[in-house]
Amino acid sequence: MESYSPERIRNVAVVGHYGCGKTTLAEVMAFHSGATKRLGSVDEGTSVSDYDQSEIDRHMSLNLAVLPLEWKKCKINVLDTPGYLDFAGEVKAALRVCDGALIVVCATNSVEVGTEQVWSYTREFELPAMVVIGKMDRDNADFFKTLGDVQSRLSNRCVAAQIPIGSQAEFRGYVDLVTMRAHVQGVEQDVPAELSEQAAALRENLIEAVVEADDELMSKYLEGDELSTEEVADALRRATAQGIAVPVLVASAARNVGVDTLMNMICATLPSPQERQATTSQIEASAARPALALVFKTTADPFTGKVSYFRVYSGEIASNSQLVNLNRGATERIGQLFLPLGKQQTTVSKVSTGDIGAVAKLGVTGTGDTLGMKDQAPLPGIVFPRATYSMAVHPESKGDLDKMSTILPRMIEEDPSLLLRRDPDTGENLLSGVGDTHLDVVRDKMSRKFGVKVVLTPPAIPYKETITVSTRAEYKHKKQTGGHGQYGHVFLELQPLPKGGGFEYETRIVGGAIPSNFLPSVEKGVNEGRQEGVLGGFPLVDLKVIVYDGTFHPVDSSDIAFKIAAAQALKKGLQQGQPVLLEPIMNLNVRVPESMTGDVISDLNTKRGRVLGMSPDGGYNVISAQAPYSELLRYAIDLRSMLQGRGEFEMEFSHYEEVPAHLSQKIVARQSQKSD
Repeated sequence: MESYSPERIRNVAVVGHYGCGKTTLAEVMAFHSGATKRLGSVDEGTSVSDYDQSEIDRHMSLNLAVLPLEWKKCKINVLDTPGYLDFAGEVKAALRVCDGALIVVCATNSVEVGTEQVWSYTREFELPAMVVIGKMDRDNADFFKTLGDVQSRLSNRCVAAQIPIGSQAEFRGYVDLVTMRAHVQGVEQDVPAELSEQAAALRENLIEAVVEADDELMSKYLEGDELSTEEVADALRRATAQGIAVPVLVASAARNVGVDTLMNMICATLPSPQERQATTSQIEASAARPALALVFKTTADPFTGKVSYFRVYSGEIASNSQLVNLNRGATERIGQLFLPLGKQQTTVSKVSTGDIGAVAKLGVTGTGDTLGMKDQAPLPGIVFPRATYSMAVHPESKGDLDKMSTILPRMIEEDPSLLLRRDPDTGENLLSGVGDTHLDVVRDKMSRKFGVKVVLTPPAIPYKETITVSTRAEYKHKKQTGGHGQYGHVFLELQPLPKGGGFEYETRIVGGAIPSNFLPSVEKGVNEGRQEGVLGGFPLVDLKVIVYDGTFHPVDSSDIAFKIAAAQALKKGLQQGQPVLLEPIMNLNVRVPESMTGDVISDLNTKRGRVLGMSPDGGYNVISAQAPYSELLRYAIDLRSMLQGRGEFEMEFSHYEEVPAHLSQKIVARQSQKSD
């Protein structure tokens, strides 16, 4: 593939709801442009972009894939993205490095929650966009209903640039509203008489929308002058680039109707890197400027190692050269560059301004990092979705333990929307992602790619214990064994502290009741003992322990004797102090559509939650609440199910509260069974 100048490159993210036909459309585009030699199928697991085994097994995209196509003297880098909500990080990465978006909507299912989500992402990135209403050949396909939904639920700036000829089994072509010509089975002809009036009316709507981009054309239009086809096409290009209009097209990838015209429209209407960068950044898309590139995707492979995908914003990157990671201040050796086509690789000597390429085995560079020359400023990175669903990850066998600790960081490097942390209270490793499918895919990848088998289980709740009344306790550890015996005698006072008081220890020994050399052992016995309470063996908090008296034996007393005595005295005191179980309470901020606010509040009530307040936010309400962590382990899944993916939430630890008595008994009984 030849090198293209930035004005002849189009970087396009293909986005939409799960199952709307994105990958099939990208596959047909690749085939008809000559990038691939055979037409693959998602159902048969032969598509060029769904090449990972997990994608083949599930018949769905899990990763973004780069498909470079050559069409009409342009290079189109198609970034095919997943539609399932768990993999929104891949969508955001693709949109970050593209100059336009192609939003695919199924003519049967119309606008779905994933459509609304990707539309919000394109607005977040302020990307020029086109909508293609696909699957026009399917049963129940309805272009005009779908167009109405697109305009009402996405934006009234979405305007038809084509209308279909026929529908469902009768779908055979479309009318181009710019040229007012019909295209039927690849043959250009006059607009069918039965569609001429409707086409003329919709063309007026199109012209009315796009002339806003040009004052001169606006005046001409308002004066009643006829606009030429060239003027309408130019106005459409400008209006699309400026976000004034979003052209809506029709297609059927299965019948290859409208796909060629779609690629024509991408070349003619969506902006090049040169045009896009001129309006959105200070970086000139010029080969004459120093090299500057953003890494937007990293993959981990057991054979080729780490592969980094990047977009060049200025200059050229050559094979076997050096660049600086501007985020980390480290020099990276750039090895052999290649252009990816799904999993296929074509080696190249350089990657030019505006283009997308890949390189293997970078040392420290990760997703979101900038490669460039010394003293340049790094580019803005990628904001990934929050990891809100957590599971404890355990090795399946001892043999997997060491491998797990090295492979998990590689998985997180590949997917920054994952998070790994160790819970200091439970000792578990917690793997967090966007949803349950997200974590299931990670587990499958670890097994398939690296031979590491792990088990995912719900996280253990870090319960704590405390006392509710002050008490005193003493314990004498006395043992005679023929020779030196053991003797340690400790008196403790236990006092409850206010919420969040933590743990305090104090010594009030007077007159040498316990010799000073044994006092560290007393403290050690108390500190070890406070790790396991008397109810469920949970750590103690909100407690003050005072050692105030004791006795010793000049021969038999020892460090171990005083340590045991202190631990046993603490245990007696806890039993006398009316112990209670404490559970972690989380702060929640839930952003929910106004119409669904009542459902979320009702659900929080069933989770022992307390609503603290609510504030409006542009058609949404942000609910502030608190609820026990034990009730929120599946909240990411529950909220998505309740709101069909239209809500989001943040959660952080707030404080500990006493567990209701009826639940406390169940927890203690469960812990007792575990220890038996």
